[in-house]
Amino acid sequence: MFEIVKNFDFSPFVLSFKLAGMTTAILFSFGIFLAWYLSQTKSKMKPIFEAITALPIVLPPSVLGFYILFALSQNSPIGAFFNEYFGIKMVFNFTGLVVASCLYSMPFMVQPLQSGFEALPKNMLEASYIAGKSKFVTLFKVALPNIKPSLMTAIVITFAHTVGEFGVVLMVGGSIPNETKVASVAIYEMVEIMDYTTAHIYSGIMVTISFCVLLSVYLFNRKQNHRIGGLS
Repeated sequence: MFEIVKNFDFSPFVLSFKLAGMTTAILFSFGIFLAWYLSQTKSKMKPIFEAITALPIVLPPSVLGFYILFALSQNSPIGAFFNEYFGIKMVFNFTGLVVASCLYSMPFMVQPLQSGFEALPKNMLEASYIAGKSKFVTLFKVALPNIKPSLMTAIVITFAHTVGEFGVVLMVGGSIPNETKVASVAIYEMVEIMDYTTAHIYSGIMVTISFCVLLSVYLFNRKQNHRIGGLS
């Protein structure tokens, strides 16, 4: 057992956590504004924007991965632009994985935040506007501090979902050690070569991580609900 642990390759998990961390940070930085817009807008286009945002949930990962691969390849305008002007190849490298993960995990960041914003009492926001606060100030000083459970859910679930990505990651990044070979891809490869011992270890770590992530969300939300109940 000690020998197995000693020779165990943790690099796929390091890469998975790095990818999840960057994806979560990027999505959080603009997901807040998208969720805020969707929660406040009365535009007739809102259902269309919501459908586009939620599309990665229902699309098969292979389909989404194929179109991302096609859009970022060097034969596409986007891929050619980044390759020519920045010397960056957008597929089969870590940069491509980040872009693909952001698109695939977007609804897991936006939807909890949007639900949290929509659940806020309207008079709370109106009072902020009446007091002369801008929409930007209202968002960060009034809305966000009052949707902590939704905020926690969005961040943690996005991180966990990205760690567990497989189809999109494999399509866009392949399996390049220390570059695109994340934990989910490593498990697939271990099963392919019938190395079930390593596959069990990888899978066990993933199950433990997923359970701890979900448990932390439920415990945090329960604590927040008890605090709010006590104040009321």
